[in-house]
Amino acid sequence: MACFLVPTTEAIVTTILAKAIKSKENKIALSKPELADSTVKIPFSTKLGWLNNMLWGGSALLAFEHVWHGEVVPFFPFLTAVKDGNVAEMLQEMGTAGISMALLVTSVWGIMVGVTSIMEKNQNKAKVTGAVQA
Repeated sequence: MACFLVPTTEAIVTTILAKAIKSKENKIALSKPELADSTVKIPFSTKLGWLNNMLWGGSALLAFEHVWHGEVVPFFPFLTAVKDGNVAEMLQEMGTAGISMALLVTSVWGIMVGVTSIMEKNQNKAKVTGAVQA
């Protein structure tokens, strides 16, 4: 019915956050060029972009599936559950399936960021030990 609205809302919020963080990262990079050393570090705005891509892609697929099954229509009120008076059922689906999907995608992204951080630390440690040995 409308479970895709939850990850879509999260995607909107994270897109705004990613743009704000990217702007702040750019200001810091311009004002303090000495911070741009040779360490391997993926900017957080890029990592947040991964979450955005996952959320927008999943939301688009879910929206298409709901259109395909006739649950979303191109005329007001757009959601057939609202037109049919099943608002409570729609809200329950958003609260269960929608939130579960958004949490799952965010958890997978969190694992991706954790693995990436470990890889960055290992790469930076290898650079430091390599430089000391040389």
